Amino acid sequence: MDTSARPGETAQTLDRGLRLLHLVADAAGGLTVTEAANRLGVGRAAVYRLVGALSAHGMLRRDAGGRLRLGAGVLHLARRAQPLLAEGALPALRRLAEQAGATAHLTVVEGGEGVALAVVEPSWTSFHVAYRTGARHPLERGAAGRAILAGRAGRPGPVATSGELQAGAYGVAAPVLGVPGLEASVGVVALAPLDAEVVGGQVLAAATAIAEALG
Repeated sequence: MDTSARPGETAQTLDRGLRLLHLVADAAGGLTVTEAANRLGVGRAAVYRLVGALSAHGMLRRDAGGRLRLGAGVLHLARRAQPLLAEGALPALRRLAEQAGATAHLTVVEGGEGVALAVVEPSWTSFHVAYRTGARHPLERGAAGRAILAGRAGRPGPVATSGELQAGAYGVAAPVLGVPGLEASVGVVALAPLDAEVVGGQVLAAATAIAEALG
């Protein structure tokens, strides 16, 4: 970005750069410079300047067809942020696991899939689901992913599923809403059917607590 510009111009350039990153992130097939210019309401020359600065920092790249795509620098920032997200969510996850007597988890979207970012097992149960941190699954399968999709549609949940990711496992999850830039859900998974009303309320409370902790 042009550091010699006046403060107002610098802020405008920063805003446009961030908007461009969001536009590219939301475009599964990437964007052309012309498409980006039209959506930002600026000229192509302005987009080229933004692309140059963001590419220099690894935030954007041009594919073989010249379309704009996110660069590896974005992944680096995301990975650095993940431990902070997990740390902020742990108190609510511990409380949820003890209340529900089931394995609690925070799931985030990464690369179009759901990824278990933090997992807490209950301390007092004889048996519980072993759910590995870093486990991936399609958003269309399992309570955690379905809850994220519900959040995209503005539905707070909760969502309950049975046996979609693991035979004999039951899940209840709700989206974490109101945290800018974060697509996530919080939920529990158990080896026996869960009371959707009771556990659903506990999951919703945990989702609200996590949103407040991360917001």
